[in-house]
Amino acid sequence: MELTQQSPDIGAYLAADEVIDHEHPRVREAANRLTPDADDAYTYARAAFEFVRDTIPHSADSGDPRVTWRASDVLATRTGICYAKSIALTAVLRAGGIPAGLCYQRLVGADGVTPVIHGLVALKLPGAGAGAGAGAGGWARVDPRGNKPGVDARFSLQEERLAWVAREEFDEVDYPVVHAAPPEAILHALKSARDSSELLRNLPTAL
Repeated sequence: MELTQQSPDIGAYLAADEVIDHEHPRVREAANRLTPDADDAYTYARAAFEFVRDTIPHSADSGDPRVTWRASDVLATRTGICYAKSIALTAVLRAGGIPAGLCYQRLVGADGVTPVIHGLVALKLPGAGAGAGAGAGGWARVDPRGNKPGVDARFSLQEERLAWVAREEFDEVDYPVVHAAPPEAILHALKSARDSSELLRNLPTAL
């Protein structure tokens, strides 16, 4: 699938804001902890992915009632759903100078019928272009949701290893846009939920 930038300016995918607050000391600290073991952009990106995937439990798996949406808070509390974990990974990647943005899928929910939006991350390594192992334009998607039985997402720029593959027969969709910031539907769901149970009951069904 060809990924397209929401913003033509690559600088938008390195910027800090209220949500992807990679200038916050907590995000900088996380990035600095990864740097000594990562002497190139690929190694850093993989380390950042595995850090967010493996050390921040998905709240639906852990039962943590807290809702997080700001990258620094996700890192501080060590909890969040896929949207929050994607925001955190995007911030850590940007802190390391790697352009990163947010991507989404529309999947069938646990009831097998109701669509839900699932959050991913797209990243672009320096010098990557079409045919360089990543997708068109050098963008590649990864899924930091967190693994569990039946879910085995990996850091792979050559062949996607996401938590779920969109199935056309269930009307599931891969959205091709790389967002520089979370869409309003995502932010509204995160900010308005009183706890993770309420959030999971009211996940967006479309962007």
